[in-house]
Amino acid sequence: MHQIGVVGLSYRHAGVDEIARFSVPRGEIAARLEALSATLAAAEVLYVGTCNRIELLYATRDGSPAGDAREAVFRILSGREPHSGEAQRLLRAWTGEAAVEHLFLVACGLDSAQTGEHEIAAQLRSAWQDARAAHACGPLLDRLLGEALGMSRRVRRLAGMRAPSLGDLAAERVLEHLGSAPRRVALLGVSPMTRRCAARLHEARVPLLIVNRTAESAAELARSVAGEWLSLDDFRGQPPPSTALVLAAGGGQRLLDEGVLARLKLPGAGALVIDFGVPPNVEPEAARRAGWERLGMDELIAAAQGRRLTQLVRLAPVRAAIDERLARLRAELAARAIGARLAGLKGDFEEIAALEVARALRGELRTLDARERAQLQRLASGLARRLAHLPLAGLRAAAVHAGPDAVEAFFHAARSGRTRADGGAPADGKHT
Repeated sequence: MHQIGVVGLSYRHAGVDEIARFSVPRGEIAARLEALSATLAAAEVLYVGTCNRIELLYATRDGSPAGDAREAVFRILSGREPHSGEAQRLLRAWTGEAAVEHLFLVACGLDSAQTGEHEIAAQLRSAWQDARAAHACGPLLDRLLGEALGMSRRVRRLAGMRAPSLGDLAAERVLEHLGSAPRRVALLGVSPMTRRCAARLHEARVPLLIVNRTAESAAELARSVAGEWLSLDDFRGQPPPSTALVLAAGGGQRLLDEGVLARLKLPGAGALVIDFGVPPNVEPEAARRAGWERLGMDELIAAAQGRRLTQLVRLAPVRAAIDERLARLRAELAARAIGARLAGLKGDFEEIAALEVARALRGELRTLDARERAQLQRLASGLARRLAHLPLAGLRAAAVHAGPDAVEAFFHAARSGRTRADGGAPADGKHT
């Protein structure tokens, strides 16, 4: 696992504005992945962008240990050179097994603002699809993403119930705002968050209007929640009055200006906008001037943190399952990484035994008949395989627990020893 690295930032140590600085519009992801691959000498790379996290997962091209890539990632994602120490202050980095463990924790929702939420799994899958479409993802990251999403599915079984998400928090806040007289709520953007929020509001019989750049996606979600739908352009041109608005659209642009918000607000009624956008889909000051109460990611995350400890206790079996899977994966990947070299070492044992038998059969054992020679050769081959078992088992353990440097030192010494041995002449003075 030593060639795996993760670099990024999340709600845990950065604000929404800082996260937004590293957000990449979906249409630009392929080009950024290509630049990151070249800069990091990475064979595989994947970009994950959500409403509260931006992270880059990569695997080095030559199998060398992943190093501190924070300055390179800062430069390519932000588009400028970092000031002295800025990349180290803003970005976090994990390498080797710690990077794989982090990926598993993220996939299972244990690193989410709303602990245990499942929307992150859909977002990871989407990021994986984007990386594969850009030919930036290969067999190693494919394997790790498959394992991570498999763990996410296992979480749902272990948890025994659907964990709350930030989409649930948004729905609860909207229902609190509506009170006993539900009025129309507009949801802008078709995303895991808006889907979850729409489902909860539909259960409460709240009239819904789904708005999206792509009309087909808006119509599909609207049908599932018995709502209406509009394209984003039509909504901006003639916004139907609503008492609450939930936004979760990517693209890095402000979607609604002050004029649209003013026309959207019901006269004489309170108005609430919940903005999942990173960067924000609605300028906070524009919302305030238009008479809307605005809750952004900072406020939603703060509300979720109050429930974090309870959720972590409930999900303790998930943490144990991740540790168990990591141990198995560590052993499996380590064995696979040196599998060909172990086979070569086993072959060296058998070759040395065969050479020594051949030398003896030309010398002191030359009087043996054909049957005896065959028996001796079989005995030597079997003995070589049995003698190889101990160092091979030790190397498998070293690959898991001691790391690649110890394994490489062993093979280097073995190559040097074999070269010296092959350079000498057998006792009968002939080279074999």
